Amino acid sequence: MFFDRVEEISEIASRCGTAVFVVPKDLEINIKNAIVLQPEEKSVITIEQVRQVAQRLNMKQLVDQYIVIRPAEMMNEEAANAFLKNLEEPKEKIHFLLVTDSPSMLLPTILSRASVYFLRSSWKVDDAIKASENDKALAKRLIVAKSTELIEIAEEITKKKDGLRSYALNILGIAIEMLYRTYLINGKDVFVKKLPKFLMAYENIERNGHIKLHLVADLC
Repeated sequence: MFFDRVEEISEIASRCGTAVFVVPKDLEINIKNAIVLQPEEKSVITIEQVRQVAQRLNMKQLVDQYIVIRPAEMMNEEAANAFLKNLEEPKEKIHFLLVTDSPSMLLPTILSRASVYFLRSSWKVDDAIKASENDKALAKRLIVAKSTELIEIAEEITKKKDGLRSYALNILGIAIEMLYRTYLINGKDVFVKKLPKFLMAYENIERNGHIKLHLVADLC
């Protein structure tokens, strides 16, 4: 989904429990009475910061409360997983705004539970995905692969010796974002129909599942 002016963010957020806003890094955003999470320790957003906000939200809210996480991709792994727990138990009048210029760096499990909005004037399909050309090409191959081709691609991905699981998750994350963005461009359901398989593969591999098995079996 697209929006045209930064002033629309507050109105959009008021209609969502969780929304991701993809905007340029230096764009100024003002949300009244918002709790803002931003990098503090070692340039990341930590699990302690997420937990502190969660505790503040335990009490019943009489008015809408907005929590802005920016840049959202700077949540470390523990913080992102802790944040997911908030999404699994949504509270009335609580609105989460994840602001980023790199949605492919967010956990696909977060993206799957959020409404994603792109600022139309700054949005480009491939340029906005921060990944090497080789990684983007590999992700595209996964998207268009026939069942008989998945084994070859899975073997290529699993040749990596160091950080294999992170590498496989990164390729899947890029593919997920490409599918979502392509759907936004042309509106063809074929791209949305592929998303559940990629999300399933991501979640299974993230849970220490067999990488090659899930790349093939989940994406068939």
